[in-house]
Amino acid sequence: MPRIPYIEENDHPELAPLIARIKAERGKLLDLYKVLLHSPAVMEGWLSFFTAIRQKTKLGGRYRELAILRVAVINGADYEYKAHLPFALKEGATAEQIAALGFWQVSALYDAAERAVLAYTDAMTKDIQVPDELFAELKRHFDAQDLVELTATIAGYNLVSRFLEAMQVHHQS
Repeated sequence: MPRIPYIEENDHPELAPLIARIKAERGKLLDLYKVLLHSPAVMEGWLSFFTAIRQKTKLGGRYRELAILRVAVINGADYEYKAHLPFALKEGATAEQIAALGFWQVSALYDAAERAVLAYTDAMTKDIQVPDELFAELKRHFDAQDLVELTATIAGYNLVSRFLEAMQVHHQS
């Protein structure tokens, strides 16, 4: 159970337009959103930001989803991990790559660009500061737009995992 109660759709008709937007952009009202709805302004910003990251960027989906899953692994965010497994597979990550995310550094399953993404994810999530050499390696594979989108994705999904874990929102079955 989350630390604060879920907002149930039928109990809050004043939130109907926002809930309709969530369903239109995400397909359903996830438990995460039922907690975020306690602050409609935060929910609106969250929805806009993550819709942009997930649906309006040019960064390759496989890179995005590998980074999101790696953030979830590092932060122990089971909800985030389980929620993004199907997206990662749909975007071309293999089941073997996903299974190896906990020890990607010693795995031969990733190409150079994927390894750079995972190293960048680790640096941003664990250390905050990113070594110049690592960023130079990323620039070999990605243009400026991709780099902004990848950085926003990693930072954003660190927000997601930290919110989920602090509020104790657990994966829906």
